[in-house]
This record gives sequence, structure tokens and C-alpha cells, in this order.
Amino acid sequence: MEFAKHHPTYGAKYKSFYYSIIPPYVGYKMKIYPEAKMKRNVTQKYLQLFHGQPISEVESFFQQLADNMRNDFHPLVIERIEKHKQQNDTILVVSGAFTPLLQATLAHLPIDYIIGTAIPTKGQFVDATTPIDHIQSERKTALILETLKHNVIDWQNCFAYGDSIADLPVLEMVGNPVAVCPDVKLQHIANTKDWTIVC
Repeated sequence: MEFAKHHPTYGAKYKSFYYSIIPPYVGYKMKIYPEAKMKRNVTQKYLQLFHGQPISEVESFFQQLADNMRNDFHPLVIERIEKHKQQNDTILVVSGAFTPLLQATLAHLPIDYIIGTAIPTKGQFVDATTPIDHIQSERKTALILETLKHNVIDWQNCFAYGDSIADLPVLEMVGNPVAVCPDVKLQHIANTKDWTIVC
């Protein structure tokens, strides 16, 4: 959000975007608006910044943003990714973030599959009026199973990494769940289940 706010092309639309997300966010904080619905709503509204823009220009925006994000990656997680690759493990990244952002941000890492939220387009232009398929919670597990449907998976020996309670369905799929700088709810579950915690 901060990157879009100061961007020379999209910054002019930022204020209207920001005010549009206040109602669902306040509703979520007041516990009258479900978290998953709030996240989907805010992600959909974010696309208004790019409505009608060529998808190539939006991909360029995400590439610039990715360049700023890489220094914030958790070093222990990067180490684990490299270790998994050395062991010839298949590595998936599954996120509610937009796919072009994930692709740009993770291009330097040995990721086999990237599953993110697709940006709707009409022709070669962003269409913010088309509802997104926001990748979160149980939707993540469904897409993981779909992606790996032709593989024989030993789930008990798989690892999963997540930072929020929304990642719980994925973490519960595997025998080695890892909570990374978890939110309060996930921290409680990780402590209760004696899961590995990385902070």
C-alpha cells in the first residue's frame, strides 16, 4: 500500500482506494465482518488502482515493488528453501497476493510452483470489475491438491510454512508444520500442538 501511495502513476488514486477499504477493515476489527471476506474485499479494491491499465504496466509496477521487498525476506526461511531444494523437494508458494507480484518477488528462488491470486483482464487491460478468486484458507489446500494431483505425496514427511491463522488448513495437511512469526491465534495453536516456530 505504501509503495502505491507514493507511485507517480497510481498514487493519485490511492486516497479513494484507502477510504474504500476503511468500512470492511473497521467491521473486521469490530468482529462483525469475517476476516476472509475482508481480505478478499480489500484485495479486490486494490485492483481499482490499475483498472484499465495495460497488464504489462501493472507487472512492471509489481517488479519495482518486488525489488523493494526482497531485503525483507526472513533469512531462516530462505535457508530452509535452499535446503529443501538441495534435498530435491518440490517447493510451492501459495499466497493470496497477486500472481505477478509473487512471480517477480520469487524469481531468484528455486520455487517449482507459484499459486497466487490472478489479476482479471479484458484483452490486455486490467478489469477491476471482475470478481477475483482470492487464494486463502481452504482455497489454498484445494489448489495445492489440484497442482499435485499427478504426484504421489507423502504428506506426513512434507513441510508447510505459514504466518497466520488463515494458513491453518495448509499447515494441518502436513506432518511438519512451521509457524513463521505467527499471529496471536496461530501462535497459540502452534504452542498447543508443539509445532516448530520460527521468528
